[in-house]
Amino acid sequence: MKRQNIQLDAQGRLRHFLSTEGLKRQMLVDILEMAQSFIAVGEQAVKKVPLLRGKTIVNLFFEPSTRTRTTFELAAKRLSADVLNMNISTSATSKGESLLDMLHNLEAMGCDMFVVRHAESGAAHFIARHVAPHISVINAGDGCHAHPTQAMLDMFTIRKHKGEFAPLCVAIVGDIMHSRVARSQIHALTTLGVSELRVVGPKTLIPPEVSKLGVHIFHDLRSGLRDADVVIMLRLQRERMHGAFIPSEEEYFRLFGLTAETLAHARRDAIVMHPGPINRGVEIASAVADGPNAVILDQVTNGIAVRMAVMAMVLGRQQGGEA
Repeated sequence: MKRQNIQLDAQGRLRHFLSTEGLKRQMLVDILEMAQSFIAVGEQAVKKVPLLRGKTIVNLFFEPSTRTRTTFELAAKRLSADVLNMNISTSATSKGESLLDMLHNLEAMGCDMFVVRHAESGAAHFIARHVAPHISVINAGDGCHAHPTQAMLDMFTIRKHKGEFAPLCVAIVGDIMHSRVARSQIHALTTLGVSELRVVGPKTLIPPEVSKLGVHIFHDLRSGLRDADVVIMLRLQRERMHGAFIPSEEEYFRLFGLTAETLAHARRDAIVMHPGPINRGVEIASAVADGPNAVILDQVTNGIAVRMAVMAMVLGRQQGGEA
C-alpha cells in the first residue's frame, strides 16, 4: 500500500508544509494562486485580513534568521493571527527540557502552528510526526534538506515575470551541495514543468546524485548560462562546509560570480534571483544585484504573500474548507 504523504490530511488537503518534494503540481499552483490573492493586502492602508483571527502561530527558530522569521511574522499578523517568537537559546531546552516536552507545553497553551527553522536536516519532519493532530508545522529551513516556502516565493516571482513555466530554461548557480533552497527549487521547478533545469558550479559543490533529479550539470558558468531565462544565484554556505570546497572567495568569484559580462550569455530579458543574504563580490557583482535584470527585492515582497497563502491553506482546512 502506498504510504500517505505526511504533509496531507486524509482528504488530501495541506496539513503541514515540509517540502516541495512529493506534492502534486496542482497543489503548488493552488499555493501560487492563493498568494496572488494576498498581494493586494500589502498594498492596502490597513494591511490585514481576518482569516486566521483567534489562531496562534509559534515561530520556533533554532538557528539565526532575520528575513525569513520577519516575513513569517508579518504574514501571520496580516492574517490576524497571534504570534509567539520563541528565543530558543534562552528557552527551557537549554536547561535540560527536551524538545518534545517543550512542544507539548506549547500545545497545552492552545497553539495551532509551529514554524520551524533548524540546523538539522529532517527536524521539521520529526516535529510534524510528534505534534498533536490539530497542530500544523511549516518548515522554515532544515539543515541542507529543504526550504519550501523560499522555493515557492521563487516560483511566484518567476511566474510573475515570465508567465508559464513550460518554455523556460532555468539555471541555478553556486553551492548546490549545501543548499536547502536549491533542493526545494529543483523539486518545485520539475513539478511545474520547466523546459530545462540546469545546475552550475564547481565539481566540489555539486553532489553527483543531483543528476537523478533530472537536471543538467555544468561546471562552466558561461556554458551554464547560455540562453537561460532565469538565473538563480545561491549563497556560499560557509557555515555548513567542513573542508576546503573552494580555493578562495576571490577565485570562486572569478570563475562563478555573476557579472555583467557573464550575464550577457543568458537571454537579454533573463531575470536574476538570489534567496539572500547576498555576498556581493563573492556570488554576484553589485552592478548585477542592483541592475535592471535583478528581481531580488521583489522576491522578499512576494515572500510575505506566499507565506500568508501557505498558512491560510494549512489552517483554513480546520475551518471546514479553503481559507
